[in-house]
Amino acid sequence: MAGQDPTLSTSHPFYDVARHGILQVAGDDRFGRRVITFSCCRMPPSHELDHQRLLEYLKYMLDQYVENDYTIIYFHYGLNSRNKPSLGWLQSAYKEFDRKYKKNLKALYVVHPTSFIKVLWNLFKPLIRYDEKLQSLHEGRPPPSTKTPPPRPPLPTQQFGVSLQYLKDKNQGELIPPVLRFTVTYLREKGLRTEGLFRRSASVQTVREIQRLYNQGKPVNFDDYGDVHIPAVILKTFLRELPQPLLTFQAYEQILGITCVESSLRVTCCRQILRSLPEHNYVVLRYLMGFLHAVSQESIFNKMNSSNLACVFGLNLIWPSQGASSLSALVPLNLFTELLIEYYENVFSAPEAPGGHGLAPQVQGGRAARLQEAVLQTQAMALTKPSLPPSPLRAARRHL
Repeated sequence: MAGQDPTLSTSHPFYDVARHGILQVAGDDRFGRRVITFSCCRMPPSHELDHQRLLEYLKYMLDQYVENDYTIIYFHYGLNSRNKPSLGWLQSAYKEFDRKYKKNLKALYVVHPTSFIKVLWNLFKPLIRYDEKLQSLHEGRPPPSTKTPPPRPPLPTQQFGVSLQYLKDKNQGELIPPVLRFTVTYLREKGLRTEGLFRRSASVQTVREIQRLYNQGKPVNFDDYGDVHIPAVILKTFLRELPQPLLTFQAYEQILGITCVESSLRVTCCRQILRSLPEHNYVVLRYLMGFLHAVSQESIFNKMNSSNLACVFGLNLIWPSQGASSLSALVPLNLFTELLIEYYENVFSAPEAPGGHGLAPQVQGGRAARLQEAVLQTQAMALTKPSLPPSPLRAARRHL
């Protein structure tokens, strides 16, 4: 079937709807926001599609993204009397999408509007924004780049859009990138109990300003901005702009198979997948997951448990080498990330080591010593927390 995701499994909970390819994840826009498309030309006749199931599937899919800024592009072409939902269905759909879905929806573009759309304009005015610039897509002009590449060659102080190896070479061999260390340190001290941490967005201008300061090697004081969500956004932006995802392109297919593994064996499977990572990626990932585990331990205050954090970070840690992650990939990617956060101590415990070389005794000389030191620093950072009163949730767990 045209438009069907080749990786879509018949076990998908909405296979009957998803197989038509009506909804697609098209990548990121120029602001780094996830773009989701709805194509009416792929809707079958009404008697072949349960529109209530379509609504449930749309909510199911959006639930993967609504914690971050996102964009929807609605392609109206192809909607006709044979496949058009009823007006009552549209009104019901509008009511279903409450603030949870609207708060981070930064744009809803309508392509090929007709008189039918114009009638609905006022009804959906709070959500709909028609942008004629999308016409360029149909004139063969390439869309804007989703990432702003650093200057070539990059600045010696460049922090965003460059590889982990580049950052290590320019920072006296330090394995943890400066931006990651600074944002994590700040958030540990001042953000662990901030409700909705990593869920809120920030001004694009502010993010660009901070990126510019970092790239120019200038100091950044997050206290000057008065919003603890800003360093959280900067941390996600740094991960998203790495030339290769932290979990690497090579691990993508392995991670997709996590849902096929028996539940009791999934942590072991995670450990095995991580062993194939380059040692540098492993150390950085361990440092980040240690922090996110600490965030999840304060979920009674910040409302960000391991599952919520996984929805935010999954697509910032891993993506395919070509195109964007398919809808069917979201479940395994988020599950894998959730396992890393929830079972951090088991997944990253010694003697497991990346590629059989990260901490293994066969690695010789100063290279092994430096990596061992970095991992010990990561462990120490994972145990370091601000002076806060004990979490009632952790106290209850100890009691149990």
